Amino acid sequence: MTPLSSLLRSRRTYLFARVLLGGLFLVAGVIKFAAPEQLAVVIDAFGLVPPGLVRPMSYLLPAVEVVAGIGLIFDLRGSLSVVTFLVAVFLAVLAWGIHMGLDIDCGCYGPGDPEAEAFSGLRTAFGRDLLMLGGALYCFWWRRFAREGARSPSQSVVFKEN
Repeated sequence: MTPLSSLLRSRRTYLFARVLLGGLFLVAGVIKFAAPEQLAVVIDAFGLVPPGLVRPMSYLLPAVEVVAGIGLIFDLRGSLSVVTFLVAVFLAVLAWGIHMGLDIDCGCYGPGDPEAEAFSGLRTAFGRDLLMLGGALYCFWWRRFAREGARSPSQSVVFKEN
């Protein structure tokens, strides 16, 4: 087994990826909880959410991020799927914003995200979210193929001979 393969299959690498991703969601959610009115302005600026749902979304989104982040840190069932879904939605929204030429704060880590101000936020946030998606997909891969006791394709019911 190569050193890279050993590293990717390591329980510690999986733990690091899972806790880092969960921590990012936890921090993002807590920061957004502190200023839901400002988050509502950011959500509205993208123009994708009906006006009547902007305010509820500014409370719901941080709550889901916090719960999913904590769940992922503690490896609770379903949390990785929720985080992956959120990252995919965020990527779609950012891609739309970039396509439309929007010059707005992404709201990723709360209103007034310093990264957005320093680096023309949407493209940088898109790149960061791609890395987060890669981390989430790695966690799915590890759970399926790398963890101790994981089945190889030859041990799968699909490949089993009668």
